[in-house]
Amino acid sequence: MTNEKESLQKTKELILALDIQIKQLEEKQRKISSDITYLRQEMAKNEEEYNNIKVKKEKLEEERNILLKEISKNEAKLIKLEKDFKESEDIKIKMEKENPWINVDKAFFGIKDSEYDFSSFDRKQQCETLIKLKEENAILKRKVNMKVDVMADKSEKEYNDLVSRREIIIKDKILIEKAIIELDDKRKEALQEIYEHVNKNLNSIYSTLLPGTKAKLGISQGKSLMDGLELKVAFNDTWKKSLSELSGGQRSLLALSLILSLLLFKPAPFYILDEIDAALDLSHTANLGIMIKEHFPQSQFLVVSLKDGMFTNANVLYKVSFVDGTSKVDRIAKTQK
Repeated sequence: MTNEKESLQKTKELILALDIQIKQLEEKQRKISSDITYLRQEMAKNEEEYNNIKVKKEKLEEERNILLKEISKNEAKLIKLEKDFKESEDIKIKMEKENPWINVDKAFFGIKDSEYDFSSFDRKQQCETLIKLKEENAILKRKVNMKVDVMADKSEKEYNDLVSRREIIIKDKILIEKAIIELDDKRKEALQEIYEHVNKNLNSIYSTLLPGTKAKLGISQGKSLMDGLELKVAFNDTWKKSLSELSGGQRSLLALSLILSLLLFKPAPFYILDEIDAALDLSHTANLGIMIKEHFPQSQFLVVSLKDGMFTNANVLYKVSFVDGTSKVDRIAKTQK
């Protein structure tokens, strides 16, 4: 492009010189015309020279016109080259943007014996190869479903998404399993604590309600605490094989002892008991009152009972009677008999 610009500049300088020369010749012609009256005798001598000059002028004008045409052509070529250069720069920027490796390796472009040695590059052959490959590609496009590529990209994206989710799920699973193990350990510890506490209170309560007896929650042989417990009773240190050996009252006291021992693990501030001594004799009723007083000092009990054995252990009695068709409630302190 630089050589063409220099050539164009030289051509313009040559045309300028020719224009100057033409003006000089025209000036000389005007001078000859003005002196023609004086030089008629010499005109014949100079006519041949004049004709030669005229021919030369015509020739120069012809050459000038040719040069002007060449200048126009060169200017058109220059505009096209500048356009091609701009397009090449745009393509270069686009290629560098799409292929980051170009900026890294372009320092090696054209270096002999390197991967980017273009001296042996046959552009014509490569263009022919490119055309051939494009034709083969066009034939293959008619045979191949191009949507498969899009579907494959979509499937690959979905697969990568699923793999990512799977990794998250695996991590969550590990955390959940760890939490389950920790919770299971805490549950076992809590159950063991409850079991020991309830078992201790069960024996204490049952022996209070039924002196000379023992009661416990036993773990079946070959099983664990999580598999379930067996309720066992002993009379005078002799353990019964089955609860069916107990009387109805003894089973009632055992059931009541188990319920109260469970309640005693986390006592409530207030309880209401409605005739729980209905199936018990007076001695057992008295023992029930003693047991409540000894084992639940931190709670208040509202007990509905019809037996004196329960009354003797109450702090305050509320006596309900039916007088003249209405209910009457009397409060009786413990000191009052």
